[in-house]
Amino acid sequence: MEIIVNGIKTNYQVFGEGKPFLILHGWGSSSNKWIKEAEIISEKGFKVIIPDLPGFGESAQLERPWTVNDYVKWFEEFTKLLEIQDFYLLGYSFGGALASKIAVKYPQRVQKLFLVAAAVIRKKTPQKNFLAKISKLIKLFYFLPFYAFFRKAIYKFIIRKSDYVYTEGIMKQTYLNVVADDISFHLSFIRVPTVIIWGDKDQSVPIDDARAINEKIKNSKLVIIPGADHLIHKQIPEVLAEKVLENI
Repeated sequence: MEIIVNGIKTNYQVFGEGKPFLILHGWGSSSNKWIKEAEIISEKGFKVIIPDLPGFGESAQLERPWTVNDYVKWFEEFTKLLEIQDFYLLGYSFGGALASKIAVKYPQRVQKLFLVAAAVIRKKTPQKNFLAKISKLIKLFYFLPFYAFFRKAIYKFIIRKSDYVYTEGIMKQTYLNVVADDISFHLSFIRVPTVIIWGDKDQSVPIDDARAINEKIKNSKLVIIPGADHLIHKQIPEVLAEKVLENI
């Protein structure tokens, strides 16, 4: 399905009928990555709605760099156009950052918040500072033949955790805007019931972040899935959907 949200073509998928349950995917992903979870959750009396966030999937590309707050404004209009008032909300990774801000702004609308491997803590660490220096050093060799290949190899095998190298055009600055927004400062303002779901083998967003989020959000529960990594939604979609339904 398609809808125009603030002038932006937005693609979205709908599964089942019942109480609205919205899923916000991660960076560089799309609604297609959450179909299995949507099918399972929708069988329990929920209308699961998964949009392709602007700039991703089959939704329109951005015409200027966005911030997390821009995505929040887009979400406001998206739910308004679909006439959605109250809803359950799941945010994964980057979608978790967006979902957190939505929960802070609209506590009366979010019935329950699910944060799955949510990338909401952006604190600077010695490791991140070191990797930032490597990134700057790489740029000094832009004039060399095969620079693009060399750069991608460094990011893939040394830096590894950054999606920046795989972004193009306006999305590069959008990515920088997103990772610069440390949403951990907003977590203590979340008042809606929250379920935090994490894999204990997550190397992209470590389990320590999950514990920190659990501590900051007073009305929250932490669910740890042994053996799962950051791609928990692709690795074990049935188990993830089951954990959601157990805590709905």
